Amino acid sequence: MNFWKSKWKGNKRNKEPSSSMLDTSQETRLTTSLDENVQTVKKVFKNDADFSTRSFHLFNNIPATSLFISSLVDKEKINRDIIQPLQEKRSSNNEESANSTKKDLLQSLLNDYLYFADGEKKQDLSSLLDGLLHGKTVILLDGESQYLLLDTLKTEKRSIEQPETERVVRGPRDGFIEQMESNISLLRYRLPVPEFRVEPFEVGEKTKTKVSVCYLDNVVSDALLEEVIKRIQDISIDRILDAGYIEQFIQDNPRSPFPQVQNTERPDKAVGNILEGRVIILVDGSPFALIVPAVFNQFYQTSEDYAGRTIIMSIIRVIRFLSLIFSLTFSSLYITIVSFHPEMIPAQFVVAASSGRAGVPFPVVVEVLLMEVAMEILREATIRMPQQVGGALSIVGVLVIGEAAVSAGFVSPITVVIIALSTIGSFATPSYNAAIAFRLLKFPLIILSGFIGLLGLAVGLMFIINHMISLRSFGVPYLSPVSPWNKQGFKDSLIRAPLRWLTERPAELQPKDKVRVESGVESGPTNPFKRKGENDE
Repeated sequence: MNFWKSKWKGNKRNKEPSSSMLDTSQETRLTTSLDENVQTVKKVFKNDADFSTRSFHLFNNIPATSLFISSLVDKEKINRDIIQPLQEKRSSNNEESANSTKKDLLQSLLNDYLYFADGEKKQDLSSLLDGLLHGKTVILLDGESQYLLLDTLKTEKRSIEQPETERVVRGPRDGFIEQMESNISLLRYRLPVPEFRVEPFEVGEKTKTKVSVCYLDNVVSDALLEEVIKRIQDISIDRILDAGYIEQFIQDNPRSPFPQVQNTERPDKAVGNILEGRVIILVDGSPFALIVPAVFNQFYQTSEDYAGRTIIMSIIRVIRFLSLIFSLTFSSLYITIVSFHPEMIPAQFVVAASSGRAGVPFPVVVEVLLMEVAMEILREATIRMPQQVGGALSIVGVLVIGEAAVSAGFVSPITVVIIALSTIGSFATPSYNAAIAFRLLKFPLIILSGFIGLLGLAVGLMFIINHMISLRSFGVPYLSPVSPWNKQGFKDSLIRAPLRWLTERPAELQPKDKVRVESGVESGPTNPFKRKGENDE
């Protein structure tokens, strides 16, 4: 825990004083009376059943009391590493040395007796209360106005498993968990370099949640790093319970439907973005890491893209991008063609399209809107239901309800097919928050197409594209490297060029070290089976 106390500088903003006990006791110092100090702390935790005290005699001589919150500490560690060494009677040979260290008894205990306990000396009451609430044990001695604050935190954590939301066929199987220390270790395991920095902060007036900013000191832009830290320090809220709270405060345009901060549960993806010159934000208690800045092409890419062959991965990326556009425009295009431009329907499908809509009482735009809303309700219900029931619910919704709606004449069979294909297209997007944005944007496109036709669809798409062009993420254009155009960056956007061609880091990030692959490697590996004197074809 020394990592946090040595780094944290506090929020730089001037804030109104709080009426909490921690703030009112900030300048309060303890006295030399052990009983008086214990009673002062008990008044604060008088109604807390898990607040515990234990009295003992230091070396069978000096009265002492340990204070801790039993639900946060490791009791076995307290008994083995703290109470037992302090209760052992010192030999007579050490009596004289005890008197010589009487003036600094607490420091002597830390240096010579508490071998396995990480701690420090404190004197103010606010640090004592804050330490207890963070799983530390306090040792009070009679005749001492200072005390020992020892780290005994015990946290329950789940094992490191493959992320549920970002599964891959080929790639690492470990994912972030809720404990920040474990997440940092996963990053350091993949980045064993001294330039890797982890800068901690505390955010939240009440929760005091630990937040870490991770970056490569010799790669990241100083301007980007300063902006990220400034936005985190400017956050003023009483609670931070998940990384999503941080995301909403640091994004450039909170009214935009498009995500400007990427999140991931995969350490390999986080490390890959750090090496490109981006900044990773970890929040204690959240298994998601935030990646800033984020551009649009990151949301249809996966870490698996870099582990496979170039041609295959490039084709898959194009398929993902087309699926994203497909899910946004397919329903609107269907309405436009059926309602305003039936001449665009091929001759062999005219009879099937017209006969399928025979007897449907609703206009096509109402029909599509009803099916899209029903699909969104079904999708949300499937997510919120227990896992054992969710699969059955989706099958019932797709097969039974869809078939019954067609048989009852409420919707046409071709409309069910169009909605199903549009929904499947949204499932191909790796990023959940980007898929949600496109799922919601298709509703205004459907309305515009139903009233104006192809012109409405074109106007709606122009508004969306214009908004994306004007969008920024920490000063980086959202559609980089397409707008503004960058040839080197395009090699890793819609397609994925061979790794030896990706010689430079993204130019829009303005990294200190732009070179990622030495130019000598660009020609590719040599052929060890080539005959002597044979030329390459």
